[in-house]
Amino acid sequence: QVQLVESGGGSVQAGGSLILSCAASGRTFRSYAMGWFRQAPGKEREFVAAITWNGGRTYYADSVKGRFTISRDTAKNTGYLQMNSTKPEDTAVYYCATTNRVVTVQARQYDYWGQGTQVTVSS
Repeated sequence: QVQLVESGGGSVQAGGSLILSCAASGRTFRSYAMGWFRQAPGKEREFVAAITWNGGRTYYADSVKGRFTISRDTAKNTGYLQMNSTKPEDTAVYYCATTNRVVTVQARQYDYWGQGTQVTVSS
């Protein structure tokens, strides 16, 4: 079992930065791929970024490529999403998730999810 807790959300003006954290319990997190997803009001949950279990490869949605950076610290059992050059369209609830499968952009392939953290970007 893996439990995930996100933190770091909040309000920021467009162009500003935020860093989201995802603290995991359970040693198996170290061998799991991790992803970040987001869901805006009235919209479906969408893929944001993913990272392999060892941090060797990262994947990004086109909408955040070049602005967001996903990373992880296995010693701390924590994942991160650095958000730079934020835009109002980044406003959403952000979720971290893990999977023991090959890293994927498909939400349905992830087994464990956090409760989400709200990010609001004002223009």
